[in-house]
Amino acid sequence: MAVQWHTIANRYVAEFGAEPIFVRAPGRINLIGEHTDYNDGFVMPAAVNQSILFAIGPSSNDDECTLISLDYDSVYKFRLSDLKRVSGNTWQNYILGVIVEIQKTGRKLSGFNFVFGGDIPKGAGMSSSAALECGCCFALSELNHLQMNTLEMIKLSQMAEHNYVGVKCGIMDQFASMMGKRGSALLLDCKSMEFNYVPVPQEDFSIVLCNSNVEHNLANSEYNVRRSQCEEGLALIQAEFNEIKSLRDATHGQLIKVKYKMDPTIYSRCKYVIDENKRVHDFADALDNGDLDKMRNILRQAQHGMKLEYEITCPEIDFMADFANSYTGVIGSRMMGGGFGGCTINLVHKNVIAEFINDVQASYYDRFKIAATPIRIELENGVSLISKEIIG
Repeated sequence: MAVQWHTIANRYVAEFGAEPIFVRAPGRINLIGEHTDYNDGFVMPAAVNQSILFAIGPSSNDDECTLISLDYDSVYKFRLSDLKRVSGNTWQNYILGVIVEIQKTGRKLSGFNFVFGGDIPKGAGMSSSAALECGCCFALSELNHLQMNTLEMIKLSQMAEHNYVGVKCGIMDQFASMMGKRGSALLLDCKSMEFNYVPVPQEDFSIVLCNSNVEHNLANSEYNVRRSQCEEGLALIQAEFNEIKSLRDATHGQLIKVKYKMDPTIYSRCKYVIDENKRVHDFADALDNGDLDKMRNILRQAQHGMKLEYEITCPEIDFMADFANSYTGVIGSRMMGGGFGGCTINLVHKNVIAEFINDVQASYYDRFKIAATPIRIELENGVSLISKEIIG
């Protein structure tokens, strides 16, 4: 990380000739609770050591801005008075969307210069987009002395992705990036925004992601389809039980009573969400009690549900999860993220990590001729200012 900080700091000074402020915005993992957040459900994410690093300072013109992405080796210039969405799914829209959402609140932004880069793998389900949004929002708040509270920045960042990127994401990714705590996950109620920090003791096991290095084009479009399917199922449940406000409120008994009205696919989507909400609480209990067997069963059930009920996995992910779940020394494995590619999350006993990584890489390459990338995870704090002394 030190090399990256120096690279970003040096590029900023070389381009703009001034000292910036520095911000770190982490990616996130999710121990359990996929696709429950936009159903007002429960999730258990955590901020991680992989992050996006930002250098930001005022420009010489109150209306002009320059963005420099080191990861994409790209420069983008624009005026605050003439914001336009960039065609396609590009990195600029995540930042422009944050600016638009801040401006909607009536707050004034001044022209700025921005250099950023990081080590969150793209398309791996670690929410590099949320880190970019949250880090940008936090940095602009600091630079312009906006004094936005954390929850407001979380919601603004989410709305940027809804309204400017076009992905109707839930609140989990932005919440985890902003609110993470070293050594802990968050048990988050996505309806009330109430949360608890849940310590994740890692004396016996480590968290290892296996990046499939595949990202199918279905990911964003099918994400919105799943959300629509959940809304369709919810409407049918509400027609019978008007006290139900979201799928997080529904029970299996209620779902069964309206099953005859539902397309089988809609029923499967709703069943998955109801089950997954329960798995989040069960996993928190298992973690608190150190019950590794229960954790193993929950992760395997979650993988089964994502594959056969929510239908968001892919052959590459299924192969890696099945491999891990049959591997001696792996507590449990499942797909992590929006789906159709990305990572598996694996809880691996420390004494077999090297062997497991070597074996899963070899088997995956033999099957798909694609190199899987292992990622060792440490749980870290959320978005924060970084002092110059730390950079050195």
